[in-house]
Amino acid sequence: MSTEPVSGRGLAMVVLWPAFVMAGVLEALVFAQVDPSELWISEHLSLSSQGVYTLTFLVLWLVISIACAISVLMARMPDEEEKGRRSAPHWPR
Repeated sequence: MSTEPVSGRGLAMVVLWPAFVMAGVLEALVFAQVDPSELWISEHLSLSSQGVYTLTFLVLWLVISIACAISVLMARMPDEEEKGRRSAPHWPR
């Protein structure tokens, strides 16, 4: 296993790909129980069922991506021994 820092593009994929997969799983679970035409958002925004599916997927992907990004940033926080340094290596400046 390499200990080299992950590039920005690689880090984005580490966050976005699992979030994409889980947003799809969550959407399938939600809409297995809920009819999109019965949701208030479909009436207020006059969206079709496909529009509700798309909007829901994008919102779920965004929320899960933010949670994943926070987890990655926290995992890369400075260790106890590095607290004297101004910022840890690979920590956003």
